[in-house]
Amino acid sequence: MFKTNLKKNIISLGLILVIFSVDRISKIYILKFAKLENAVDIYLTSYLNLNLVWNQGIAFGLFSMQKSYLYGLISFLIVLVILAVIVMLIKTDSFKKYLLAMIIGGALGNLFDRMYYSGVPDFIDFHINNFHWFIFNVADIFISIGIFCLIITEIFDKKRTNDEKY
Repeated sequence: MFKTNLKKNIISLGLILVIFSVDRISKIYILKFAKLENAVDIYLTSYLNLNLVWNQGIAFGLFSMQKSYLYGLISFLIVLVILAVIVMLIKTDSFKKYLLAMIIGGALGNLFDRMYYSGVPDFIDFHINNFHWFIFNVADIFISIGIFCLIITEIFDKKRTNDEKY
């Protein structure tokens, strides 16, 4: 049974590893640049900058805090969520498996940073004129795309199921 599950999930595992690796490489590059230049504030286009900030909260800096017990609690909850998503991935046989793998790959990248650096380096600053979106990283991109596509998939699956009933 274990070999069957491993074969069914090998592509998902590969996707998780690729996303984790791309995220790590991007963060290592930015952190090395910051060490050399003492800061990261790079103007790329009129819509995109690279600007290093440290996020001690959850997605997009929400719930940032300095209290170590709250930080530990949130980190523990993140581990539980990742484990729940892994279980969902193992039980899924549809396209959703790859969306869940995207979420897991990104979440593991950010979890690694939480454990290793006690914060997540965010550096992608998307903006239009003076309106700046939250600064984020590569892991956040994959988590967001995975969640967005899962929501869309669920909406269309529900609609298809309802249409088939009538």
